[in-house]
Amino acid sequence: MMAKAARAAAAWRTYREVTKPGSPALMTRVRAIPRMVRAVMRGEYGGMGKGRLGLIALGVVYIISPIDVIPDFLTLIGVADDFGVFLWLATALIGESGRYVEHERRIILGQVEGEA
Repeated sequence: MMAKAARAAAAWRTYREVTKPGSPALMTRVRAIPRMVRAVMRGEYGGMGKGRLGLIALGVVYIISPIDVIPDFLTLIGVADDFGVFLWLATALIGESGRYVEHERRIILGQVEGEA
């Protein structure tokens, strides 16, 4: 029960972060995910480790895999575990991609200020 509450709280914090004025918009964050993954794999973005990226990849595999820890025929429980993983995955990706967009903005501003 506490894990579900923690995931719901994380989702709420992510929603508030996305809707905060001046924060990267949702679609900006979504479009940044492939760039963020490439930057992490190349070692160009230190804000996220390869271990966390690996956990996110495992979450994606779990969501799309037909094999579940708790089978979906146990209707409420089986769907709840998938939804919990999805909620964690969405909040992790959206939150981290927002930090990555801010990282990109700092780099661009630093380059523009350095040229001036």
